[in-house]
Amino acid sequence: MQDINIKITDRHGETHDIAAPTDMSMNLMEVIRSYELADEGTIGVCGGMAMCASCQVYVIDGAEKLVEMDAEEDAMLSEAFHVEPNSRLSCQIHITEQIDGLEVQIAPYP
Repeated sequence: MQDINIKITDRHGETHDIAAPTDMSMNLMEVIRSYELADEGTIGVCGGMAMCASCQVYVIDGAEKLVEMDAEEDAMLSEAFHVEPNSRLSCQIHITEQIDGLEVQIAPYP
């Protein structure tokens, strides 16, 4: 296993090229928090349980690399603010070799 590259645009419009480890069972929300790309307390408020949508991201490139959205994620996004057709919850995107090259933008915080 190795690190993969992910491009993340933060809420201020700054783009970061991130190396994310595939061997730590992390999700994208945890990577965003690890690199402090969102203000404390504004991302992953529910702890990654797909219950708050504070970790919502817009998938800019690489959507075909992601596993299909499950019912819980879809239900949470149907109630969230700032939802776009390319919205996903970053807590539901697991860091695997398959998503190498993914590009996302962190959605505004309600």
